Amino acid sequence: MGVLENKARARTFYKYLSKVYDQINPFIWDERMRDEAIDMLGLESDDRVLDVGCGTGFATEGLLEHVDTIYGLDQSPHQLSKAFQKFGKHGRVHYHMGDAERLPFQDDSFDHVWSSGSIEYWPNPVDALEECRRITKPGGKVLIVGPDYPNSTVFQKMADAIMLFYDEEEADRMFREAGFDAFEHHIQQSRPGSPRAITTIAEVPE
Repeated sequence: MGVLENKARARTFYKYLSKVYDQINPFIWDERMRDEAIDMLGLESDDRVLDVGCGTGFATEGLLEHVDTIYGLDQSPHQLSKAFQKFGKHGRVHYHMGDAERLPFQDDSFDHVWSSGSIEYWPNPVDALEECRRITKPGGKVLIVGPDYPNSTVFQKMADAIMLFYDEEEADRMFREAGFDAFEHHIQQSRPGSPRAITTIAEVPE
């Protein structure tokens, strides 16, 4: 387990990262990549969508261009405070503080679930994926964006020591264990040589 897959350490990490997150994030996960991933969901304006690990609201901002209301969940109060500054506490975004592995929602609560830049901090990603499936209506989609495993052996060792990085084979295993039968992976990259994202879109069984 990587250093930041510990929830307490991850919260401390984001306490400081939240101050510069919006300046750093576009170098790894930019608006074009985000919008390409959002298009995969085929959203309708009245869809109920949950943004798991919403952070400061980078993905939330893009999702709001397609739906009327977003539900955002994060375990970091510091990240959420930055999101409050952007969207307010009582506007089109309904916020919840919580854990991806124990989502505070009833079964079949959402049409779709989105999560970008969060799975790498989940100590038990299969548990969290099961939770995403549980709260999504049958036929709905769960879209997860995480960091693709580096090709370099040196960077692989560094990555494993910090947080979860995974390739398509490992993504297959996680999604199957979480109960998904139909899913596909897309590799996204901001520019040549930059870190790659692995974006998986999975359909919740009927």
